[in-house]
Amino acid sequence: MTTSTSRRSSSSEVTDPQTFEGRSSISLGSGLRCEIRTTTTLEGDFRTDIEPSVLEARRRGILDAEWTWLRQVHGAEVVTVSRPGEFAGEIADGAVVGVVGAPIAVTTADCAPVVLVASNAIAVVHAGWRGAEAGIVERAAGELTARGAQPVATFLGPCIGPSHYEFGQADLARLIDRFGPTVGAVTVDGAPALDLPAVIASACRQAGWPAPQRPPCTSDPMYFSHRTRSDRGRQTTVAWMEPTDGPS
Repeated sequence: MTTSTSRRSSSSEVTDPQTFEGRSSISLGSGLRCEIRTTTTLEGDFRTDIEPSVLEARRRGILDAEWTWLRQVHGAEVVTVSRPGEFAGEIADGAVVGVVGAPIAVTTADCAPVVLVASNAIAVVHAGWRGAEAGIVERAAGELTARGAQPVATFLGPCIGPSHYEFGQADLARLIDRFGPTVGAVTVDGAPALDLPAVIASACRQAGWPAPQRPPCTSDPMYFSHRTRSDRGRQTTVAWMEPTDGPS
């Protein structure tokens, strides 16, 4: 790829919030489905350092099971979960699971929460620009395909959009070289910007996975945003597998 820094308008990020579903149910075939939930500010803060009993109650309000949650470091480490709650609190930015009833989750406040849905397993990924550049999406996809899984779908939760994501020229040029010219944009003030959803779409395509629908921007007050409001809170995106005749 070239390192051209020609940038498109950030107007292409526009998504009608009414068309975005914070929950999704995706059939995997073989009597299984993947359930996905992304919270909003109305459901409270899912930051991992809040009062544990409060956090546990909020998690179990979504799914009454032991969750695998991660201590995220913007890297490319992925854990493979074989039972509910395994690797809870592990330092990693992605988790893969191929068993029923074991929820895997990430927390975000501008970074991209990504769910890779496969024919016999799923992965949940926390992908900021550093993690994306480090290959977290491709690493998680590789863990799935190593299990003999075939790509089914990709879910991308709310993350920062280019209108509010001013970005340094040198780093932007490097990411354009890695992910293509569509990741370059401009902010509402005309400054160079990174289009993080476009980065995720490109990484998915490079990994052989479907590109996801563009999500809402976390500048919307219904989500936590560190960049636009200095929020300390975090939303969570959690996914799990269950039988197609199970509760939704």
